[in-house]
Amino acid sequence: MWCWHRGAREEHALVLAQRAVSESPHWGNDASRRVERWAGEMSRTVEPHPSRLPSTGGKSREGRMVPRLGMGIIVVAGMLVGMGCALIAPEGVLPLRQATAEELTELLRQREAAIQSMKGLFSAKVRGGGIPIASRVEGTVYYRRPNALRLRGFTPIGGELFEFVQTDDLYKLRLPTLGRVLVGRESEMDEMGKLARPFQLSVWAVSGVLGTSSLGTGETVKLAEDGDRYRLDVYAASNGSVRERMLVRRLWFDRRSLLVVQEDRVGGDGEVDATIHYEDFRPLDNQAGRPVPGNSTSRPLLIRPFKISLEDGRGQGSVQVVFHEMLPNQPIKAEELGQVS
Repeated sequence: MWCWHRGAREEHALVLAQRAVSESPHWGNDASRRVERWAGEMSRTVEPHPSRLPSTGGKSREGRMVPRLGMGIIVVAGMLVGMGCALIAPEGVLPLRQATAEELTELLRQREAAIQSMKGLFSAKVRGGGIPIASRVEGTVYYRRPNALRLRGFTPIGGELFEFVQTDDLYKLRLPTLGRVLVGRESEMDEMGKLARPFQLSVWAVSGVLGTSSLGTGETVKLAEDGDRYRLDVYAASNGSVRERMLVRRLWFDRRSLLVVQEDRVGGDGEVDATIHYEDFRPLDNQAGRPVPGNSTSRPLLIRPFKISLEDGRGQGSVQVVFHEMLPNQPIKAEELGQVS
């Protein structure tokens, strides 16, 4: 029969195992006791009583015990790693967050207020029949709160393709290659058909970057859980009647980040007018150093999507916008915003 005793190697194994436990916050007291028991067992397998050792055949006692000690430590380490895999959540996966409709609408308002002005460079792909501009566009955007927007598009070699200026509900669309200038109200752009439709879709896409899709006066909301997303339905008065409400938008929030990742624009007939997907979220630098109204920590509110994909619900095409640069809260001159008239 073998006889065992606790020696220096058991203490060494115990120290190694306990050090591994102490370096992981996910193991508790039960794990520490199990590790101590395992360390004792591992050390006993490598240190038999000297009086009961069999013949070594010329090999030293230390020569046999060192590999066994190494195997014992490897077994303990393997057990610890296995425990870690079971207890540690995958890196980068955040839990689903809880929010109310009031909290989400307030978050939209704060994100809108976080950007007072914007300068940006983007590339766009426009697809659809009858569009009088190139399918690939290099562009610039200028924006100043509350309602001044200017989009300009160029060919890859710098030739001007279009200029779109909007102030309040008034807009001007200039197409140098066609020698045409269109002026009107945004609410009447549908009447211009395929000529104005891509620009209306582009304005909707850019509004998700600027944060201008927050709730308007008199709009109400309804919140629903949709898997790992929240869906916020936005209603407005129908035909000026406060009692009759119609669905005008749907916003999907990722429940881990509470960022808007999808938006549906709904027409007066109840059909989806356009679907917008927001991707590639990145934080922006508030380079002008201006404080955000009502919030002392502006950086979380200055996270914006750098890729926006929009599908026309009427089947008239699609627009994909990829931003290369966004400069928030920069001074903007009046000539940079252009003029509607």
